[in-house]
Amino acid sequence: MLETEILAPDVAGVARAAVLLAAGELVAFPTETVYGLGADARDGRAVAGIFAAKGRPRFNPLIVHVADVTAAERLIELPEPGRWLAARFWPGPLTLVAPMRADSGIADLVTAGLPTVAVRVPAHPLAQKLLAAFGGPVAAPSANPSGQVSPTRAEHVIEALAGRIAAVLDGGACPVGLESTIIGFDGERAVLLRPGGLAVETVEAVLDAQVSREPGGTVTAPGQLASHYAPGAGLRLGANRPGPGEAWLGFGPDSEGIAGPALNLSPSGDLTEAAANLFAHLRALDTMLGEGGAIAVAPVPEQGLGLAINDRLTRAAAPR
Repeated sequence: MLETEILAPDVAGVARAAVLLAAGELVAFPTETVYGLGADARDGRAVAGIFAAKGRPRFNPLIVHVADVTAAERLIELPEPGRWLAARFWPGPLTLVAPMRADSGIADLVTAGLPTVAVRVPAHPLAQKLLAAFGGPVAAPSANPSGQVSPTRAEHVIEALAGRIAAVLDGGACPVGLESTIIGFDGERAVLLRPGGLAVETVEAVLDAQVSREPGGTVTAPGQLASHYAPGAGLRLGANRPGPGEAWLGFGPDSEGIAGPALNLSPSGDLTEAAANLFAHLRALDTMLGEGGAIAVAPVPEQGLGLAINDRLTRAAAPR
């Protein structure tokens, strides 16, 4: 079992946490809202590790944490109301969902294949120091097993995730203790995607406009039922081999040596590698096929991250 380090809230602890993140490891850290379970948001395999550690049943979008507004705007294209909110409430318990820039470098698993990404700038001093030391975006849902109570102290994280993650940066109790408020945008209209640690009335006062409480189909966020990326091609699940005109999405060593458009989620049968490759491989096969055609998908075990992979594939294969 992995030995989870407990890191002190000092220069050495922050430096160690940053080194672990850069190595693709998972590090829990305090924010003003709750403790987050962090991974390099540009590393698909590290992000897949978040889902494995949490036992998260679906590839829902994750929040990306950055050090400041400038770093956020390298990742997303904020509409004017979003820039107002960022200027007023960042750092703080507000997450903004906006279109992702083409050169953001964010891993597909972070966004669940969607064109938007959820970003926030945490106000906790230790989170700020960690983000500055790491120097990049950190994907971080709450640091607890999926479906359980969010942690507001380091000991809560240890109780639930010891042996599953590399380290916990101990910053004491989280002052807000409630997840961030998430705001998305439908054009220039602000939409409440999740209530949280920032009162919606306070947001409305800055915008001088009402925030819609009725999310439409154009915005999605962590904590909601995600509308996942589906390729233009149809999917045939549980296939042993591709049929005529089909591309092949394989899994494991038995899926090697297929002629025609073919990619393998993990030739070694590693579910973490498969999860990291899932969205990018679907998109690549869709591009290879062009219009029409279908993708035959090899069986993936219904265990561990395989549950989330199969959930995603089932949704992508559903009639639309």
